[in-house]
Amino acid sequence: MAGKRCVSIPQVIVAKNAGFCFGVRRAVEMAQNSAPAVTLGPIIHNPFVVDQLKAQGVSSVSSMKEIPSGSRVVIRSHGVSRAEKQALEEMGCCVKDATCPFVNRIHEMAREAGEKGIPLIVLGEAEHPEVRGILGWTSGFAIAVSDAAEIDALPELDCAIVVGQTTMPKRRFDELAKLVLQRVRHGDVRQTICTATLQRQAEAVEIAGKVDVMLVVGSRESSNSAKLYQLCRSVQERTYLVETAKDLENIPVFPEEHIGITAGASTPDCIIKEVVARMNDIEKQVIPSEELKEQAEVPATESDFMADVEKTLVQIRPGQTITGTVVQITDDEVCVNVGYKADGLVKKADLSSTDVKIGDEIEVEVVKVNDGEGNVLLSQRNIVNRKSWDEIMAKYEAGEFVNGVGKEAVKGGLLADVMGVRTFIPASQLSLRYVEKIDTFVGQEMTLKIIEVDKAKKRIVASRKAVLIAEEAEKKKAIWASLEVGSIVKGIVRRLADFGAFVDIGGVDGLVHVTDLSWGRVHHPSDVVSVGQEIDVKILNVDPERERISLSYKATQPRPWTVAAEMFPVGSVVEGKVVRITTFGAFVELMPGLDGLVHISQCALTRIAKVEDAVQVGDVVRVKVLDVNTEAKRISLSIREVLEDEALENVPADENLGDEYEIAGATEPEA
Repeated sequence: MAGKRCVSIPQVIVAKNAGFCFGVRRAVEMAQNSAPAVTLGPIIHNPFVVDQLKAQGVSSVSSMKEIPSGSRVVIRSHGVSRAEKQALEEMGCCVKDATCPFVNRIHEMAREAGEKGIPLIVLGEAEHPEVRGILGWTSGFAIAVSDAAEIDALPELDCAIVVGQTTMPKRRFDELAKLVLQRVRHGDVRQTICTATLQRQAEAVEIAGKVDVMLVVGSRESSNSAKLYQLCRSVQERTYLVETAKDLENIPVFPEEHIGITAGASTPDCIIKEVVARMNDIEKQVIPSEELKEQAEVPATESDFMADVEKTLVQIRPGQTITGTVVQITDDEVCVNVGYKADGLVKKADLSSTDVKIGDEIEVEVVKVNDGEGNVLLSQRNIVNRKSWDEIMAKYEAGEFVNGVGKEAVKGGLLADVMGVRTFIPASQLSLRYVEKIDTFVGQEMTLKIIEVDKAKKRIVASRKAVLIAEEAEKKKAIWASLEVGSIVKGIVRRLADFGAFVDIGGVDGLVHVTDLSWGRVHHPSDVVSVGQEIDVKILNVDPERERISLSYKATQPRPWTVAAEMFPVGSVVEGKVVRITTFGAFVELMPGLDGLVHISQCALTRIAKVEDAVQVGDVVRVKVLDVNTEAKRISLSIREVLEDEALENVPADENLGDEYEIAGATEPEA
């Protein structure tokens, strides 16, 4: 095979956590969207990006004096001091705050230290813009230290809050914090290193230990890139910091060597791609076959090279469910590392729970691989909603009820939350009766029956009324099953009609016919009972099919003739009402169902031709009981004897009437 060359492409390992982090990407996009605008200092430490932004109308100034009043100002990811931010607002500037969420978190810690009067110690470079901004957010004692000598110069303190620059290597942070605690009796050390930085640094060190050459792509002005370079160099001596692909010309790399590539958080994707492409363009000097020769002679395009790079990354697609790690949290979004070339964003509204923190592993669904701005859109709620939807559909198909909570009164009904799925309840389905104020159901827990489903649009219509009807039916079914003919139960009079009274006996109504209200004569049910009155009734008959129950009120009362002799003993004088007159006498009602007869001869003191000459129907008269025959159901009464007794009582006590006396006008009745 002499005279021929062999082409061999070296193995290139590209770090997954290379390039723009969430905070930097957010800052750059905010600057692009705000053009024309100015930034107080470069938006990020990368000349290429700064020049790009300048061409788009975003310029960088070095001091507040250079910012015209009323300008649109973008605060860079490093943040600014509280005084600078207030000054911008006082100048009437339209401020767009692109401060990294991790830096904002440290600002809050600095504010806390000032409010509590606790000294603040920042582990980091005093002149770094991020550190200067942090120091400007506390109103108390604050100082930045970056080495052992500066820590030794600290005064002895009783307490202090200790934070670190977000890009500081974890090992360096721990070493400096340990030294600070020797000068502070009660030090509160806060872990403030960006988790994306920790992951980037850990991955870079791991790759550096596996390759022959390690390339760190980033600006020499970037603290993040410089620290990344130092970490990799501590593991692999042949580590090089390159700003662009042009810097690769003077770096000795041999075709058979393994190459590792990472990039600082301020390095744009286009520069990383160019460096990867150059590394993949190295050729060996021997050709094993004509086929490989032909492959080597084909020029590699950028897309070919990036395809090789992306082979090392996770492949994702819309609708896919994956597990990622929370790396950053802002007011509106959560940034999740899913192992893809770009981190994913989850809107707070798309979280199933807002109780998440940095470092948590969460299950998310890919909504969009690219939203048009290079972002991967994720959703956690979609997964929960899908599981909830499946569970709701299973209950719907099984005819089971679901639980919901009223959320919002809308036109025509109520919106409710059912297991996270928005559900509409028409006003007519809210209750058994007309609902005047729908908003009274907001916040109320309720059991619902799904009555309509649009699976394509994932819309649900439910009914509370259907549940109430079903509950009433079950309740009635149980009541009907418990009804026993002949038993006496308590009930409440609900309604009166000419033919009887309707009585509620525990959820179902029964009828007491007018003839069963009393043992006596009843002209109208209101003569015996009233609406709302609680009474005992006896169940006479039950017809479940026709839902009819016959009741009796009089059956719970004693029969009149069984107590007649006790209640009306012979010789007693009682009052009664004349209810009927015949030719031979007048019938007087002593109690409902119990009448006695006053013979015509006992109606008056003197002889009368007819009963009406002495009494009329409806008169209330006093009568004396002459005889009670319970077997024959007859009671003999006398008005005459009552009148005679009253006449005797009116005779003066000192008059000597003798053994016999005569009442004027009185004669013996005919036999």
